[in-house]
Amino acid sequence: MVGEQRQATMADVAREAGVSVSTVSRALRGVPTVSPETRSCVERAARELSFVLSRSASSLVTGKTRRVAVLIPDLPRAPWFLGTALTAIAEVLREAELDLLVYVVGNKSERAAFFDRLPARRNADALMVVSFILTEEERERLDELGVPVVFASQHTADRASVYIDDAEGARKGMQHLLNLGHRRIAHMQSAVVESFAWSAHDRLTGYRQALEDAGLPYDESLVVRTENSRQGIREGVGVLLSLPHMPTAVFVETDEMAFEVLSVLRSCGIDVPGRMSVLGFDDHSLAEALDLSTVAQSAARTGRIAAELVTSILADPSGDPTRHVVLPTHLVPRGSTGPPPREGHAETAVAAQPGTRPAGSAGNADS
Repeated sequence: MVGEQRQATMADVAREAGVSVSTVSRALRGVPTVSPETRSCVERAARELSFVLSRSASSLVTGKTRRVAVLIPDLPRAPWFLGTALTAIAEVLREAELDLLVYVVGNKSERAAFFDRLPARRNADALMVVSFILTEEERERLDELGVPVVFASQHTADRASVYIDDAEGARKGMQHLLNLGHRRIAHMQSAVVESFAWSAHDRLTGYRQALEDAGLPYDESLVVRTENSRQGIREGVGVLLSLPHMPTAVFVETDEMAFEVLSVLRSCGIDVPGRMSVLGFDDHSLAEALDLSTVAQSAARTGRIAAELVTSILADPSGDPTRHVVLPTHLVPRGSTGPPPREGHAETAVAAQPGTRPAGSAGNADS
């Protein structure tokens, strides 16, 4: 027997059961070539010695780590979406008895270092890439890992992906504003920062398509690209408020950006939706509380289905490794959208509001 001060090893279990170390390994991993009698003997010895087969020991024999790596941008870029998706991913992997290994790339140099070193090469059985677009060179580099790669919250041709149709979702949202009577609609989009781009940028395509379908011209001055920060969004709103003819509605790329847009407009005394309607995208957990109209997607469902896709590929390597799952979006109308102001009342509506002096100079305002 093993001394109380020393942790039992596989060799100790083998001696106790009267079998080889390799037989212990096969029996504890459930390999079918081990007879029921031998497996029972090994399991009894393992229980008596309080021995548990470690993941690392198992991986030496099977070549599997029982880990799934997830590559994400840093959480501040999209804290609600990434946090919700990661929580769902972790739940599915835990149910499948798989560990979660997270790699965070926050800037251009960290991103380059990851693809140069490929640290997931020996650390995981599969890799998930969540929420940011890779270059073709980066995608080819991941192919060198030799493990399944699944993309979440983005459409990647010829590779396993779980995503929404961002353009179609945006078109639905724009149709809502058009049906309310809006004809001068702005779009606020997050700028590409540190070489990071998002599938959410495809929402601009849906915005343009809706205008075209309605027979309305695309006006580049109504598209504001801004850093996704309080100061950046405040400056973006300032650009819209400084136009010779203000828009009557703004379709914002994400709910988190829309929350700040609402705050800035109201601080300037601009009635929402009486003077300007605001439409977001995501259906963030705070959207209902803030009465924000939005195009809803499910971050939790995206994470969950992407993780289920990973586990199914690992369970059946002969299956299609490039399958796609497209998730639905739907409009959730709330109090931040309404009909545009009546003709001739738009400018007076702004002038009559107290505290509107900063509106024309909001682009230079301090946050």
